[in-house]
Amino acid sequence: MEDNSKDLFEFLRENKHLLTDYAELRIRIFKLELLKTSAQVSGLIIWLILSMFLLTIIFLFGGLSIGFLLGESLHSYAAGFSIVTGFFLLVLIVCVLFRKQLFINPAIQVLIKQNFQQDHE
Repeated sequence: MEDNSKDLFEFLRENKHLLTDYAELRIRIFKLELLKTSAQVSGLIIWLILSMFLLTIIFLFGGLSIGFLLGESLHSYAAGFSIVTGFFLLVLIVCVLFRKQLFINPAIQVLIKQNFQQDHE
């Protein structure tokens, strides 16, 4: 049994430079994969923030336009803007009630699909 342990230690001593090179290479690969993943996540977050900003602007100006249009046709801007506010409140309630189907499940599917594609590359 001592002979086997001497052989193992001798093998490790002889191949120490190969083992250190291998460990350094694995660390480099891990860093590159981490960099790639963080870049993808950062890009996704930036795209999401930009999309939400633009969507907010669209809803803001769309709501103002429809509010003024309804207010002019009803001869009461308060009534027009109240209708638009009620519509946005209804949209918010629907989004809250169906948040899992509309937002959470699709986000999980995108993450799984992205992870699956990374594993096959």
